[in-house]
Amino acid sequence: MPAKKVTAKRIHIPEKAYKNIEFLNSPNARVIRILSEYLEPQARFRKLGIKDTVVFFGSARILPMKEARERLSNARKKIKLAEKKRSATKDVNRLLAELKTAESGVTMSRYYEDAATLSEMLTTWSRKNSIKGERRFIVCSGGGPGIMQAANKGAIRAGGLSIGLNISLPTEQYPNPFISPELDFEFHYFFMRKFWFVYLAKALVVFPGGFGTLDELMEVLTLLQTGKIRKKMSVLIYGTSYWKKVIDFDALVEAGAIDRSDLDMISFADDPVTAFKFLTRGIRKNYGSK
Repeated sequence: MPAKKVTAKRIHIPEKAYKNIEFLNSPNARVIRILSEYLEPQARFRKLGIKDTVVFFGSARILPMKEARERLSNARKKIKLAEKKRSATKDVNRLLAELKTAESGVTMSRYYEDAATLSEMLTTWSRKNSIKGERRFIVCSGGGPGIMQAANKGAIRAGGLSIGLNISLPTEQYPNPFISPELDFEFHYFFMRKFWFVYLAKALVVFPGGFGTLDELMEVLTLLQTGKIRKKMSVLIYGTSYWKKVIDFDALVEAGAIDRSDLDMISFADDPVTAFKFLTRGIRKNYGSK
C-alpha cells in the first residue's frame, strides 16, 4: 500500500508568554501585574535619582479659588433667573442646595491655594538640598485633581519635579497636567500605590479630604503606631478646624482606643509658613538636611 503523502505546513511560532496580552490580563497573571507595579516605578525612581518624597494627601474635589468663585457666581445667577421665572419650588430648592455647595466650595478653595504655595516653598527648599545625581524630598501626590493638582502645580511653579501616583477608578480620575511626564504613574492596585506613597516618604501633609484621604491618613498612622514604618516620618494635618470636626482624637484617647502618646505622631498647621517650618525642621532633624 503506497505511503500517504504528507503536505508540509507553514511553521507556526507561538507567542511568547510575556507578550501574550490575553494571559497578562487574566487572573493567572495577577502576581506578574502586581510585581510590575513595584518594579517599573522603582526603575524610574532609580534612573532619576529620586531618594525620597514629601507626600500631599487631600480631596480631589477642592477647586482653585478662581474656579470656585466662578461656580458660585453661576449658582447665584441661576437662583435669580429661577426667581424671575417663578420656577417650581422643587427647582428652586435644588438650586439653593447647589448655591450652598458653591459657597462651601469657595471656603474650601483656600486649601487648594495653600497646598500650591506650600508645595512651591518645599520644592524651592528641596532643590537647594539636592546634590548632583540625586533628588531629595520631591513633592508627591495622588496625581488627580483638587489638592493633588495643587501640590503638583506648586512644585512645577518652583521649577522642580513632581510625582503623580494616579489610580484607575470606575469614574475615571485623569492625571492632572502638572505632573512631570517621567514621573506620571497609573496604578491598578490600591495597595501598590499606597506602598509607593509610604516607601519613599520622609514627610506627609494631609489637607482636608473625604474617604480616600481618611483611609490614607489612618493607614499611615496605623503603620507608625505599630512600628511597621520604622523610619522617622513627620505627619502634618493641615486645617485644624476641619479635621477636629471630622476626627475627635481626644475622644479616642478618652475611650481608651489609643494612648495619649499616640497623638505625638501628628501635628497641626493652618498656614503655609507654619507648615513649611514644621516639615523642614522635621526633615533636618531626622535626615540631616540643611
